[in-house]
Amino acid sequence: GLHQAVEAKEGVPIQQESITLATISFQNYFRMYEKLAGMTGTAATEAEEFRQIYGLDVVVIPTNKPMIRVDYPDVVYKNMRVKYAAVVKEIEECYKKGQPVLVGTTSIEKNEIISKFLVRKGIPHQVLNAKHHEKEAKIIAQAGRFKAVTVATNMAGRGVDIILGGTKEGREEKEWQEEHKKVVKLGGLHVVGTERHESRRIDNQLRGRAGRQGDPGSSRFFVSLEDDLMRIFGGEQISRLMETLKIPEDQPIEHRMVSKAIEQAQIRVEGFNFDLRKRVVEYDDVMNKQREIIYGKRKQILEKAESDDWLEKEILEILGKEIEFIANLPTEEVVPKFLEVLPLDESSAERLKSQVSSLTTTQEITDLLNKLVREAFSLRKKQLGEEVFRQLGKFIYLQAIDRLWIDHLYAMDSLREGIGLRGYGQVDPLVEYKKEAYASFEKLIGAIEGEVARRIFRVQVAAPPLASRQIQTNIDTQDQMGLRSQPVIKPVISGKKKIGRNDPCWCGSGKKWKKCHYPDPGP
Repeated sequence: GLHQAVEAKEGVPIQQESITLATISFQNYFRMYEKLAGMTGTAATEAEEFRQIYGLDVVVIPTNKPMIRVDYPDVVYKNMRVKYAAVVKEIEECYKKGQPVLVGTTSIEKNEIISKFLVRKGIPHQVLNAKHHEKEAKIIAQAGRFKAVTVATNMAGRGVDIILGGTKEGREEKEWQEEHKKVVKLGGLHVVGTERHESRRIDNQLRGRAGRQGDPGSSRFFVSLEDDLMRIFGGEQISRLMETLKIPEDQPIEHRMVSKAIEQAQIRVEGFNFDLRKRVVEYDDVMNKQREIIYGKRKQILEKAESDDWLEKEILEILGKEIEFIANLPTEEVVPKFLEVLPLDESSAERLKSQVSSLTTTQEITDLLNKLVREAFSLRKKQLGEEVFRQLGKFIYLQAIDRLWIDHLYAMDSLREGIGLRGYGQVDPLVEYKKEAYASFEKLIGAIEGEVARRIFRVQVAAPPLASRQIQTNIDTQDQMGLRSQPVIKPVISGKKKIGRNDPCWCGSGKKWKKCHYPDPGP
């Protein structure tokens, strides 16, 4: 309803709420594959998640060439203002000596802040915001050139090899070799992280831009106690330490212990996020079982309906269940409920009522109703023809599944949103969700079968429209038939006004024409 509320506020046409037709979590989607495998440079930190969710082990393959990148300890400042000043100073030092710098930020907003500082300092640079992937991939490939400064978000140009000295495209080999050697001598690409991300994987991806394929490189992260990660998780200890040691605002702390504390904060965030993802999977596992049953049934209908009498048996079984339910109702409710399945004329319905009231056991009523249904089923099949009847049954069954499954998904979404509140009642919301989901799914199956039973005898098959015949004639044929020479006869149009049945009569009696001189049109 939020979209509709905004539309109403802004005075634009209110659109219908979007409907979920199908849903699946990434985890359950990937689990549908028989074989799963992947390759990435940063999976080691998430090994536990891969094992628990997918049952996959993470194997670390040694690097092709020894990694000689230098990862400096984190530098921690009290606030962002001082941190940004230190970041710009570090970039300026590298720029002056010609060492290429890649600056990684967590958002486009932070990108623009760094860019403004660099403009003030007169340092030429490239800004990448992951908006134009192909163009940015080419720019970031040149980030290893002499005096290059590139400011990028964590998504921009990811997975692109940054070659020291830039790419060879359109350049002389000798010129490229000279620049390559010059950059290597300066220490290769220097990566500057403007803050730690919530996930160590993203930090490792940023660091991994430097020191590829045995090249030299270095990295350093600048952190402030006002960063989101430090503010929410574990910045208090370092803040107390800075206050105890009376460290000035602009003086950083650079120690392995501090880097370790930050890493621990990241591990806590990762654990928290993993628990959330795991919970999503646990809830989706409930829906996954239902999804498999529904989609399995759809597949059966689509594949088996054409080949044999499977669909006929399936529909008769559904009708049998419906009859069994009806036969167990109080006697006076049996016939009205049965007429919802098999429509009968008044005299037949009255005759059935007297027959049912004369029977004493539920089994006798079941047998009678089953006999009527099977006779009607055979008659309808004969009237429509086997192929048309099969297509009709298939259409009714699939339509019932698709329509009611969408309603079920909506109901399950609503249940999922509010189920967390059950925790206040000292019960596990997941257990409650499983119970209610099972009950809701049983209702869904009953509703699908009920709809099939009620519609199989009621849906009317429209006759195909008669094909229009076109007679093609040429000029000679028209002449022989005397068609061309005949004048066009215009219809005679009467100037007299046509009287409506409810208009006043032409005789002036004041009565309606239909109750006076009808059908005489008058003088």
